[in-house]
Amino acid sequence: MNENPRTAWIVTLAAAAFLMVTMGARQSFGLFVSPVNTSTGLGITAISLALGVSQLMWGVIQPVAGAMADRYGPLRVLVAGLLVLAAGTAMTPFMTSTFGLVVSLGLLAAIGSGAGSFSVLIGAAAQRLPPEGRGKAAGIINAGGSFGQFVFAPVSQGLIGLLGWMGALWSLAAITLAALPLARIVSPKAPAHSATGDHPAGDHATPWRAVRSAVGDRSYLLLHAGFFTCGFHVAFLVTHLPGEVDLCGLPASVASWSLALIGLANIAGSLLAGSSISRFRSKHILAVMYGSRAVLIAWYLVAPKTAWTFYVFAIGLGLTWLATVPPTASIVGKLFGVRYLATLFGLTLLSHQVGGFLGAYLGGIALAASGNYQWMWYADMALAAAAAIVNLPIREARVARAAVLT
Repeated sequence: MNENPRTAWIVTLAAAAFLMVTMGARQSFGLFVSPVNTSTGLGITAISLALGVSQLMWGVIQPVAGAMADRYGPLRVLVAGLLVLAAGTAMTPFMTSTFGLVVSLGLLAAIGSGAGSFSVLIGAAAQRLPPEGRGKAAGIINAGGSFGQFVFAPVSQGLIGLLGWMGALWSLAAITLAALPLARIVSPKAPAHSATGDHPAGDHATPWRAVRSAVGDRSYLLLHAGFFTCGFHVAFLVTHLPGEVDLCGLPASVASWSLALIGLANIAGSLLAGSSISRFRSKHILAVMYGSRAVLIAWYLVAPKTAWTFYVFAIGLGLTWLATVPPTASIVGKLFGVRYLATLFGLTLLSHQVGGFLGAYLGGIALAASGNYQWMWYADMALAAAAAIVNLPIREARVARAAVLT
């Protein structure tokens, strides 16, 4: 069911706006670590555990939400996701124990934001667009999530200063519900269909058969390995960058603006990645992105720790931050088609978030054990370099030039 160009743009922009809200809210939670710790006295390790579980559950829900969207259509999944995200965010101020934070932030908020995230949105859009337009559309949708981080980080910091951390979380819960009307625009009128002519591995009768076929594919597993390291990197930084800024004796505003700059730069990075898919093989795009992260971390480690160092680091990092999503989704689509793209791409996001859990949680352990994040930076740099290497053997046909979303 390929839509006309005008409808394709509407669907793509609606999906981008939806992701702006769910990702913007989720990526702002790191700003609440210090005020929650000060208020509750739970300790950084306990709060990091809750956010680490959040990273993991956000990934666990991806293939589940994707399979449900593939089977029943994305509308119900997206609406339910927003409601659960709002509920988890609103409940957090009432939680005064580690277990409570794990339930509200680690489970509910993560499941809700995950159900309204990449796998369902990109899968829904892909089924309504021609193959040559999917890469650019994925880049635009991804840029929406980055714009959300750019907007929500300073807004959340401002709300914390104005209303306190509790009032800020209640405000975020209310803001997320504003995206409910967008779910109808993104969702097709009929359940997911089987796209013809773009399924190199054959048309699988069920999501489970598609999964069994995919996990036996070496290229698919290598893609998972690279995306795992991406998750470690992203989650470590989004959770602990405010703590790193504090260790350097800089004000909290440097952290919020750094997170905002990551989101702003990633808008450009996502759009560039999406448009590059039609010109270069996605595995090479990913290798360059991951390799550049290793170089950037090495620069940060030797640079003076000033506000401008953090801003430059944030911009450089932001160019590849979530820009890895469009080429990763593109490779999955090329290998297995789009019929079960939400399910199979959801599984790669699960691997991403297993890495995310380790990045968020181990960062807290490192800080508690040594008083800094030094060994985490070295681990992060090594994993980024490894991710660049493991993407190169992935099986991917040369790019055939074609018209894109117009």
